[in-house]
Amino acid sequence: MITFSHVSFGYGKEGAEIRNLNFHIDRGEFVAIIGENGAGKSTTSKLMNGLLKPDSGSVTVNGMDTKEVRVSQLAKHIGFLFQNPDRQLCQNTVREELRFGLRLVSNESEQMQAEKAEQMMARLSLDGDSDPFLLSRGERQRVALASVLVMEPEILILDEPTTGLDYRECIGIMDEVQRLNRDRQVTVVMVCHDMEIVLDYASRILVMAGGTLVADGPTREIFRNIPVMKRASIVPPQMIALASRLGDPFADVDHVDEMVSILKETQNKKNKEDS
Repeated sequence: MITFSHVSFGYGKEGAEIRNLNFHIDRGEFVAIIGENGAGKSTTSKLMNGLLKPDSGSVTVNGMDTKEVRVSQLAKHIGFLFQNPDRQLCQNTVREELRFGLRLVSNESEQMQAEKAEQMMARLSLDGDSDPFLLSRGERQRVALASVLVMEPEILILDEPTTGLDYRECIGIMDEVQRLNRDRQVTVVMVCHDMEIVLDYASRILVMAGGTLVADGPTREIFRNIPVMKRASIVPPQMIALASRLGDPFADVDHVDEMVSILKETQNKKNKEDS
């Protein structure tokens, strides 16, 4: 689905932003890219959809070399949600925003496009007559996401999708992304600074530091790799950090309910021993 082979890229005289990246993402995976500011996460995401072209090495998406195809061609397969929704909203109403992208990439009839737009607005609880630029930050993010999802991409790239959102807005967006990943096997690649969100939704993590890939593996395993976390200047999710400090029998705990369950079992066992 997505393959980076010895990929390096730099912004002019500033030197290489990323160096010798090698990884492959299969169809239907939910992958998070994490690392400190300046690690090269967003640059990597923009290389995936052709907004940036590698200086060396190759990026292939669905067998297409991003150096050899136009961004518009890749856009038929890839949906990209920017960190700032105002960078991709351009129409006067929510309804027009959703139909704008469909007109660019879809060969379906106008009636079918209109129906898809209405269905997506209903799914994300959006008012089609609203002016996107008069909505709250969270609502604008939902509109931007809807404008991407309505085109039914095979690959969805999210660049810090939860920035500026409250908890309810964040969970609403991420649950919809998870549903698409689970039900339609949409491949999701998410750049994210919120490690709790990464733990709850991503099954695999790519860890970047200083423009290089320093770790790649299952989410729970990566968060328990203390040397990798330190190298990438990442603080793991609170529950995993606490469980690691407590040791056995909490070593494999990821969430509060798991810890509560173990505490109850331990207390019940103690009560039986005392009685």
